[in-house]
Amino acid sequence: MTHPRLRSAVTDAAPKPARPPGAAPVTHVPVTHVPVTHLLAANENPYPPLPSVREAVVAASGGLHRYPDMAVTELTTAIAERYGVPPEHVATGTGSVGIIKQLLQATCSEDDEVLYAWPSFEAYPHLAEIAGVRSVRVPLREYAHDLDALADAVTDRTGLVIVCNPNNPTGTVVRRAELERFLDRVPGDVLVVLDEAYREFVRDPEVPDGIELYRDRPNLAVLRTFSKAYGLAGLRVGFAVAHEPVAAALRACSVPFGITGIAQTAALASLRAETELMDRVSTLVDERDRVVAALRALGLPVPPTQANFFWLPLGDRATAFGEACAAAGVQVRAFPGVGVRVTIGEPAANDLVLEIAAKF
Repeated sequence: MTHPRLRSAVTDAAPKPARPPGAAPVTHVPVTHVPVTHLLAANENPYPPLPSVREAVVAASGGLHRYPDMAVTELTTAIAERYGVPPEHVATGTGSVGIIKQLLQATCSEDDEVLYAWPSFEAYPHLAEIAGVRSVRVPLREYAHDLDALADAVTDRTGLVIVCNPNNPTGTVVRRAELERFLDRVPGDVLVVLDEAYREFVRDPEVPDGIELYRDRPNLAVLRTFSKAYGLAGLRVGFAVAHEPVAAALRACSVPFGITGIAQTAALASLRAETELMDRVSTLVDERDRVVAALRALGLPVPPTQANFFWLPLGDRATAFGEACAAAGVQVRAFPGVGVRVTIGEPAANDLVLEIAAKF
C-alpha cells in the first residue's frame, strides 16, 4: 500500500505525549496501581481559577457558536497597558510553546540553527526538529546557563537563541550583569528570546525583567504565559513582547483563531484579578522556600530556584525517586540518569514529597 510522503523531520520526531486528565505524566517510570493524589509533574498552579475568572468564562461560553476575535484585540491592548508597551509590540499565541513555534517559523530557514542551554525546556528540541532546524545544545554549568559558552556558539548560521530564565527544569537564573554582557556579544541580526514563563515567581532582585531590557534592544523578544502563575494552563494563552518587525512576523505566523474566545476572556479576567492572583503566587513562593530548606536539611543538594518547582540532581537514582513518588500517589517529572523536577503544590502535597525524600 502506498502512503503519502511526509517530512522525515516530522515522522522521526518524538513529541512529548499529552497527559489525559488523571493519567500519569511522561516520567519514564512504571505506572503503579496507586491512585494519583498530587500532580507535581507539569509545573501547574495547584489552585483553581478565581471565582471572578470562572464567572467570566461561564458567561463567555454562551458565545461558543461564534469565532473568536482573530486579532485578539482586547487582550493585546490590555497586555500592552499592563506592561507599558505599544500594542504593536505584543504578539499572542497558544501558550509560550505556540509562540516558540512561531518564532522558529519567523527566524529560521532549513539550514539555520537554534541555540539553547541543556537541559532546558523539553519543547525546544522537539519544535526545532519538526521545523527542520538544527539544535545546538550548550550544557549548563552548575545547573545554570553558561552564557559565555552560549555566546561562543553563535555562528553565521544561528537564527535564534533561547535563554530560559528561570530555567526549566533546574529553576536557576541568570542575573542582570551577565545577561546584559551576553546580549552585548550577540550580533544585532540574531534574535534572542528570553523565555520568562516563570517570571512571577522570581524574588531575586538581581534577576532583570526582560520587558525592561527589550526596550532598547531590537533583537530581544520576551515570552510570558498565562499558564503558570495565572493558572490558565488548560486554556493555552501566551504572548511575546518584541519590537514591531519581530512582533508583526510572529502575528503573521500565528494560527488563525488559535486563541479561543473563552481563553481570551479568562486571560483578561485574570489580568483584572492580578493582585489577588499574585497573593497566591506569594504563597507558593513561601512554600517553595520552605520545601527547599527542608530538603537541604536532609542533605539533598537542591540548586537555588526562582521558579514554582525545584530540581533534585539525583543522577542514576532519579528513576527510583520517581517510582517512590508514584508509589505514594505523587506525580513528578523524572529525567532518567539526570534528575527529578518537582512542582510546588499544596502544603499537604509538599509535605508528602518531604516524607518520601526523607525515606529515600
